[in-house]
Formats: sequence, C-alpha cells, structure tokens
Amino acid sequence: MEKLRVGILGATGMVGQRFIDLLRDHPWFQVVTVAASPRSAGKKYSEAVEGRWKMENPIPDSVADLVIKNVNEVEEIASGVDFVFSAVDMSKDEIKAIEEAYAKTETPVVSNNSAHRWTPDVPMVVPELNPEHFAVIESQRKRLGTKKGFIAVKPNCSIQSYAPALFALKEFQPKEVVVSTYQAISGAGKNFKDWPEMVENIIPFIGGEEEKSEKEPLRIWGKVEDGEIKLDENGPKITSQCIRVPVLYGHTATVFVNFGIKPTKEQIIEKWQSFKGEPQELDLPSAPKQFIRYMEEENRPQVQLDVNYENGMGVSMGRLREDTIFDYKFVGLSHNTIRGAAGGAVLSAELLTAKGYITKKD
Repeated sequence: MEKLRVGILGATGMVGQRFIDLLRDHPWFQVVTVAASPRSAGKKYSEAVEGRWKMENPIPDSVADLVIKNVNEVEEIASGVDFVFSAVDMSKDEIKAIEEAYAKTETPVVSNNSAHRWTPDVPMVVPELNPEHFAVIESQRKRLGTKKGFIAVKPNCSIQSYAPALFALKEFQPKEVVVSTYQAISGAGKNFKDWPEMVENIIPFIGGEEEKSEKEPLRIWGKVEDGEIKLDENGPKITSQCIRVPVLYGHTATVFVNFGIKPTKEQIIEKWQSFKGEPQELDLPSAPKQFIRYMEEENRPQVQLDVNYENGMGVSMGRLREDTIFDYKFVGLSHNTIRGAAGGAVLSAELLTAKGYITKKD
C-alpha cells in the first residue's frame, strides 16, 4: 500500500513532537509536511526545536530537514498532503476556523485540540469505544460542502484513565461516578526544565479540566441522531477534581462508582480484560492487543512501572474493591501524550482510513 501523505499542524509543540515520534516508521502514513506558527516558518525542523525536543527518541531523519511551513498558508499545505493531524496552539475560535479551512480544501483533519469537541456534527472518538460516531461525518461534509474533507477529534487526555473502564461496564449501568485525576505536567506541554515550580509540588487546579472530565464521557456515551451526536440522558453522572502532580508522563485516576445493576468483582475484571473494539478486530497498526488490563498487586498501577503498557496505548486498572458508600472503587492509569493525545489521534486516523473516510487525494 502506498503511504498516505501526512501534515502535522503545530509540529513544534509537545503533542506535535509526539506525532512525529509515533509516525517515524508507520506502515500507512508518512510525514511530508510540518507546519507551525509564522515565527518558526522557514526554519528546518531540527533548528526550530533545537534545545526543546522533548521526546526520548531523536528527531527522525526523514523530518529533521523538512522546512517548516506557516500553518496559516492553508491552500499550499493542503495541496501536498492527504490529511493532517492538528495540534496547533491558538485560541479556540482560531482553531475552529483553521481546522474548518483545512477541511474545506478536501483535507481530512484529525485533531488533538478541544475546539471542536462540542460541534454537534464533529465526531469525538476513542476508537475502541464509539467508532459508530464517525457516521456523523456525512452530515458534517454536507454542512462544509465537501466530498472528502472533514474534522474528527479525540477527547481530553485525562478521561482515558477511567472512561474506557466505565464504558466496558455499560451493561451494569454506571449511575454515579466520583473521579479525581492526578495529571502529569506534559499534559500542559511542559517538562520539569520548563516548569521548575512543579518539582516536589502539587497544584490543585487545572483550568477547564473538571468540566471536560465530567462532560466529555457523556458525549462518548451518546448516539448519532439527525446528523449530530445526541447525549445519552441515561449516561452516568460524573463529578471530578483534577490535580497537577510532579510526574512527567501518565494521568492517574481514582474512581468511585455506583451501578444500576451491581456486578461482582469477578464480572468487572472479566469485562475489562476481555474488552475489545474495532481497532483490535481490524488489527490496526497502533492498536494495543489488550486495551484494558487489571493488575492484582495492591500497589499497581504505578506511573514508573506501567505508563508504557502496550507502547502507551493500553490502560491499566488496579485496586478494585467494594466501598462503604459507593458500590466499588478503583484506580486507573493512562499515558497522556500517547493514548491520551497523539497516539489516540493516530489510532483514530488508522480507523478512519480502514473505514474509507481518509483516502489518497486524486
């Protein structure tokens, strides 16, 4: 198969770097264009990120010498790619406008940004959980006046550490959920060198995160009706607190849940361990073989030991036990810049390609 030509919008930021790192040897996709703000445009990629490349692996040779394009030059960039990943650092209104501009050039946009997560005809998908939401793309294309172009987004990074676990238990009707997330500093696009205040520190506030944590799972629970995503009124009620902790990668969640139909502990673990979605059935390149695992040890999952489970694309659960107020409580862990950001978007693009939504341009 001839590889699809990919552009990365916002290629110099942490999520843009993660896209480049994950796509270095991808069997379906090849990065041919990197785009960023006007101040980086015209520089070689390796020059633009010198001293601020945050990945463990070196910059891929295939990308190091690419000259960065101005992300605002939509027509020029779109003419040389089959689709783009978006990780631009702009205001919400600017992101909405530029992503729609790319889509209207018949260029599919797979976005890591939050700007379009609540646009009614834009699918917000975790590929294992709600791939049927891609059906709304047909309505979106009618609105945009496109044949190939569209926008698809992935949800907030922190919900990956608990939403899949709840979703796998849908038949038991999760009703009330209390969740606290302990979020890595890379979620803010930073490392300890950039953010020395975070060393040996906890900040009990992350702007906008609690609302996302409470509302976005309900959109994943929703259904496609009349050309848009409608929320499921019977979805769980979620309340959350989101805390920044001195960890580089890995969002941990503590979860308390009441069910409409209380399962046994053994039923919960079995549902988690056996949970599969379309990425596993289609054996997509980035799909974890086992999406959700349960760890029996009392002191797991741990960030240092478990964040890279399934190359950062799987999620780890532990400490499942009955509670004195709720039915059960447990702990979850996910990699925030792989499964929670760039990796989740890459997996979405793979599924969109497998389903025929992303194709080579004529």
